[in-house]
Amino acid sequence: MSRIRHVRGSRPATAGIAAATAVLLGTFLAPASHAAGDPTRDDAVGRAAAVLADRAGALGLTAAQDTEVRDVVVDADGTQHVRYARTYRELPVLGGDFVLHLAPDGAFRGADRATGAQVSLPTVTPKLSAPEAADLAANALRAVRPGELLKRLTAKPELVVDALHGAPKLAWRTNAAALDPGGNPVARTVLTDAGTGARIDAWDTVETAAGDGESLYGGRVPLETTSSGSSYQLKDPTRGSTYTGDAENRTDLCLLGICLVRAPSTPFTDADNHWGTGSGGDRASAAVDAQYGTDATWDYYEDEHGRSGIAGDGKGSYNRVHYGNEYNNAFWDDSCFCMTYGDGDGSTFGPLVSLDVAGHEMSHGVTSSTAALAYSGESGGLNEATSDIFGTLVEWHAGNSTDPGDYLIGEKVVRGGFGRDALRYMDEPSRDGSSADCWSTTVGDLDVHYSSGVANHFAYLLAEGSGARTVGGVRYSSPTCDGSSVSGIGRDKLGDVWYRALTVYMTSSTDYAGARTATLRAAGDLYGTDSAEYAAVGAAWSAVGVG
Repeated sequence: MSRIRHVRGSRPATAGIAAATAVLLGTFLAPASHAAGDPTRDDAVGRAAAVLADRAGALGLTAAQDTEVRDVVVDADGTQHVRYARTYRELPVLGGDFVLHLAPDGAFRGADRATGAQVSLPTVTPKLSAPEAADLAANALRAVRPGELLKRLTAKPELVVDALHGAPKLAWRTNAAALDPGGNPVARTVLTDAGTGARIDAWDTVETAAGDGESLYGGRVPLETTSSGSSYQLKDPTRGSTYTGDAENRTDLCLLGICLVRAPSTPFTDADNHWGTGSGGDRASAAVDAQYGTDATWDYYEDEHGRSGIAGDGKGSYNRVHYGNEYNNAFWDDSCFCMTYGDGDGSTFGPLVSLDVAGHEMSHGVTSSTAALAYSGESGGLNEATSDIFGTLVEWHAGNSTDPGDYLIGEKVVRGGFGRDALRYMDEPSRDGSSADCWSTTVGDLDVHYSSGVANHFAYLLAEGSGARTVGGVRYSSPTCDGSSVSGIGRDKLGDVWYRALTVYMTSSTDYAGARTATLRAAGDLYGTDSAEYAAVGAAWSAVGVG
């Protein structure tokens, strides 16, 4: 199978809520005149600009709007996919994102838009003031943390155009952030109608789940480090200079959405390039897991999808371990391009630095850099499922015998006090007591960590098939929602289909119906529409109720 080449564009801000994806089908333009040979990123951007100029009306673009290239994918056969963000009178448009698809010679093949709504407003002057929007968002954050005395609570409103909830309207997108009583960060983004003050939507925005080292969970693992005088830094020059530092159990200090002080992240150092003891009492051991997880995630995306680093630009991120006070979380943060890991409280979770957690959280960065799936509704479930799927594939790809691949999420970090042996179960998501196995009209109302169950179930069925089986020494029993029997196509093909759908066809508003369409298009691109793989994708979606 030929490799899909991925070429980076500029990185976007993440915003927006679920809505049905509109497919814009158009006739082919006359082939443009371009130099022979494989098209480059610049070729794709230039050709797409010509298409935009020619088809502005069909794409809903007006003189009041502007576009910015967010990402470019060039297929091995020269087909180009250019992803755009949109502004209206210099305001970000939630749901304004779209993807242009061009033939190898630059001819227009079609477009995918997050929404087909026409963006036109009588005014961009809000009736609701920024301080009023900030107060509403602060109260919304307090409402989801009842009984807690939140410290250093700030709220920063930004004026946007919401094109994802019916007719486009002026809105305030306000990020409210604070510290909980334990000193750990909590945050919520609130979307408010700037004309009426009515809440449109709200969602959480801290996303919840050549030396060697002795790790907590993966045994002895290899590490690429950097020599620094007579010692070594836990910094990998072969993977974009990714490094791991000690947060010293401190947290970030952020005001009005700007972090004035961040917890420390100075790289760990070691005298002999043999890191950690494998014990929780040794602070370097968690750092070994974090660095190893970053390495494994980098290698998965590069080896399997030709993607160099989380943003696809060859640049490394960094890790902070020992964050906060018994912090039961780990999260990816676009603003620092970094991963942060808590130590857990010891009864519910241990340190949250396991391999699949690292792959999960860092994949949020990949999603943000590509489809930017909104973090609520069905799009939010797909966002979380994308991280579960790739976190699982990272674990399988690493081939670590101490932490072998499985379809359980977070099984290494869960302690007895949690009441089960994993955070989530991809073969039968409802085993966690809250996740959905099957799609329904109300699945988008669930927390995104539970609505993700539908896509997780699909992914397991597509990879392994339905019914009882043992994979890698773990017993699974995956039912179907329609009583059908599904045959799997393997993990590698699951990853290829999902990655292409994410990076080429999904947009911020993609819902479950849109994900079915996107993955079928991806399977058709990779294997042909008459292939067994294409049929399996359709069968797996039908088996979880997405028809």
